[in-house]
Amino acid sequence: MTETVGTPATGEQATGLRMERVYTTAGVHPYDEVTWEHRDVVMTNWRDGTVNFEQRGVEFPDFWSVNAVNIVTSKYFRGAVGTDKRESSLRQLIDRVVLTYTKAGVDNGYFATGQDAEIFEHELTWMLLHQVFSFNSPVWFNVGTASPQQVSACFILAVDDTMESILNWYKEEGLIFKGGSGAGVNLSRIRSSRELLSSGGSASGPVSFMRGADASAGTIKSGGATRRAAKMVILDVDHPDVEEFIETKAREEEKIRILRDGGFDMDLGGKDITSVQYQNANNSIRVSDEFMRAVEGGGSYHLRSRTTGEAIDSRDAKEIFRKLAKAAWECADPGIQYDGTINDWHTCPESGRISASNPCSEYMHLDNSSCNLASLNLMKFLNEDGTFAGERFAKAVEFVITAMDISICFADFPTEPIGDTTRKFRQLGIGYANLGALLMATGHAYDSDGGRALAAAITSLMTGTAYKRSAELAGVVGAYEGYARNADGHQRVMRKHAAANDLVRTMHSNDKAVHKLATIAWQDCLVTGNRNGWRNAQASVLAPTGTIGLMMDCDTTGIEPDLALVKFKKLVGGGSMQIVNQTVPRALSALGYQDEQVEAIVEYIGEHGHVVDAPGLRLEHYEVFDCAMGERSIAAMGHVRMMAAVQPFISGAISKTVNMPETATVEEVEKIYYEGWKLGLKALAIYRDNCKVGQPLSAGKSATKSGERQPETIIEYRPVRKRLPKKRPSQTVSFTVGGAEGYLTAGSFPDDGLGEIFVKLGKQGSTLAGVMDAFSMSISVGLQYGIPLEFYVSKFMNQRFEPAGMTDDPDVRIATSLLDYLFRRLALDYLPPAKRAELGIFTADERSAQVEAEYGPGEVDLTALRTTVEARPATGKGEIAAKPAEVTVGSSTELIELQLGMAADAPLCFTCGTKMRRAGSCYVCEGCGSTSGCS
Repeated sequence: MTETVGTPATGEQATGLRMERVYTTAGVHPYDEVTWEHRDVVMTNWRDGTVNFEQRGVEFPDFWSVNAVNIVTSKYFRGAVGTDKRESSLRQLIDRVVLTYTKAGVDNGYFATGQDAEIFEHELTWMLLHQVFSFNSPVWFNVGTASPQQVSACFILAVDDTMESILNWYKEEGLIFKGGSGAGVNLSRIRSSRELLSSGGSASGPVSFMRGADASAGTIKSGGATRRAAKMVILDVDHPDVEEFIETKAREEEKIRILRDGGFDMDLGGKDITSVQYQNANNSIRVSDEFMRAVEGGGSYHLRSRTTGEAIDSRDAKEIFRKLAKAAWECADPGIQYDGTINDWHTCPESGRISASNPCSEYMHLDNSSCNLASLNLMKFLNEDGTFAGERFAKAVEFVITAMDISICFADFPTEPIGDTTRKFRQLGIGYANLGALLMATGHAYDSDGGRALAAAITSLMTGTAYKRSAELAGVVGAYEGYARNADGHQRVMRKHAAANDLVRTMHSNDKAVHKLATIAWQDCLVTGNRNGWRNAQASVLAPTGTIGLMMDCDTTGIEPDLALVKFKKLVGGGSMQIVNQTVPRALSALGYQDEQVEAIVEYIGEHGHVVDAPGLRLEHYEVFDCAMGERSIAAMGHVRMMAAVQPFISGAISKTVNMPETATVEEVEKIYYEGWKLGLKALAIYRDNCKVGQPLSAGKSATKSGERQPETIIEYRPVRKRLPKKRPSQTVSFTVGGAEGYLTAGSFPDDGLGEIFVKLGKQGSTLAGVMDAFSMSISVGLQYGIPLEFYVSKFMNQRFEPAGMTDDPDVRIATSLLDYLFRRLALDYLPPAKRAELGIFTADERSAQVEAEYGPGEVDLTALRTTVEARPATGKGEIAAKPAEVTVGSSTELIELQLGMAADAPLCFTCGTKMRRAGSCYVCEGCGSTSGCS
């Protein structure tokens, strides 16, 4: 908790902030409270096994995961690897940043006394050490180094209707990309191709200038940066070239299809994809309330000259809206931004309109400005009894927002106009991660009134506290320079936030308690702000939290729900395991299930990847475990409703893509975009599964949907069946499982490899015999069409049904079903040891050798061991037993692909080759932390 010293009179300032400890103890440094250990970080390319990064002996707390250690070491440690100047401990990294912030705070008069500065330093250190929050990546890259002290990840540029301004746009964008950040720009000031130049010739129009900018971004991306160039291009809906802009990327997507069908390499990163244009930017249409009302009422609207503002043509609003939805249906672009809502919540209207956003659409403010971000890990505020620690959360917000404002005092910026605007308006973007995990852990469905109420209350408390602290800072070090001119507008928006807080409908004791704290925060914010003004024109956004989410060991990013119930986890010393999310047992306990029930349900989820038919789980609780992907996925409107619940309590906007199934129609996209406007969102983007061709591991073509372009010639690539010769080698194994006797005959191709199976079980002519014959035929045909045996093994292993129990096979002593036994036996006979090891299948002799290697010869009764069930890995209290990943995968996305039997539309990481996963409007690599956007 903090307070200002004294109450300043008009024109006076307090002498500094008083700080109180929250997490730390006087006289004890945070580093002395944890156990440190040394680890070796060796990161390889998942595809070819080459080493991308290696640093041994790095120092981290023992509770940090392998993934978090790898990402921080490879991404954020500074200095040349292998030299004494290279950072090798988390202490060095945190000290480099926190000590810089503390010194700047002292130098600029933020603290009342040296003791207050020390408390600030210790509290920030403790929270970063324990993964309570994280600054955005540029802070870790740059602060405290010899490099420019750039602290912002998000930038907005401006371009005017002159060739000089357009060329300057190219230059500024390139400089920002070179530094690994992203930028957005609205091109609507550039005159259309339907207007004349002063020389009398026709103008090129903004779409033509987009080509040059796209080529520049693509070149910088391929030049070896740590992540792709991220950019946003926006056009107003009344621009005369709006139809060309809407269809730009959809036309390019059709080009990709034609080139791919002609044999060109059009996968993302393929050698021929560079011939396709406009692929390095997210596109968005900025729609006005006037336009949306015309869509609603079936009217027309005007396209306006960019030089005179006069109407030069009119269009049917529904027709343009339909084209927008159809293009998004075809290729996920353009997204939509709601200009009326954005500027209605603008704190600085007298200084200019908000016309653009950053690449991920969460930062929206003045042109030529920037925003530095930080995000809190919500799961760190969940008490053991399931209550949310609202007071502790508010205190953490106060410390973090103070630090963020201090950073502007010493920050450097890529251009002078951006630096000038940022120093005058001091835009900040505090946010959070792990909302999806928090809701599940507290027994709330993501798409539920209770889940939305808790999310709204937490978000309101965060922004209300941030603006309260901003008003207190204004009393200490002054309001932002642009405040005096915009005082009425800023106060109006603060009242809108507070009024929205009063409309939150609470559902349970948890959200009621948090909402009560939020109401107090907004009341204090208004009183203090009316007296002092505010230090910051903007306080909060909801960012993707890609890399920093991994740094904090978050299960979910930003506002997103959980990706899936079963995840991929790296292990110390190499290797990986498939684990059930740790939030699942916590959620089951919160819902009232007993320990034995929790164990059974978790075991079921581990085997099936979902909760449908889980033993003892009540139907009304299924929705709590709904995820973004999988057997029960959240409906598109569920994502939109969650965004709408928290948007009134965010200064900026929300980075989130609403996923839609491949079967979604153009009409459904229209509905999503329309409801986004009605519900008061500022921006929205959709992604329909498999709508893009330029992706790795494409799932192939699907049936024609409404609105899809139909080329005249369709070329289909089908698998070819490889038949067995008339005479082929085979072997027959007799077996018993739980007392049931049978025979397994397996035939092989002459060049090795299983090609067919026959299973004899039950009397000839019986139903069981007929079913097993049909099953054997199906498996055999699949094998001959090239389906790998390991795929079948991973699917049928651990299936549970009778008969089950003891077998007469020394290598497979116990089977959970006939299928479990059959495919374990086939794996032992036909899969190489390395593949079997990944599946956790070993012969009796191999298990004996493992035991002897671990314990030494003669230390264990191997004969007795062979007659027991293969033990699961031991786990500590509260942990869920993990099992080896069933097949070779490199990320949670790839694991989900295998569970669903379909490919996910996600790019491969440019750094390590792992398939990335969505984080807001961007993608993040779980392997190395690289992102496709800003974070």
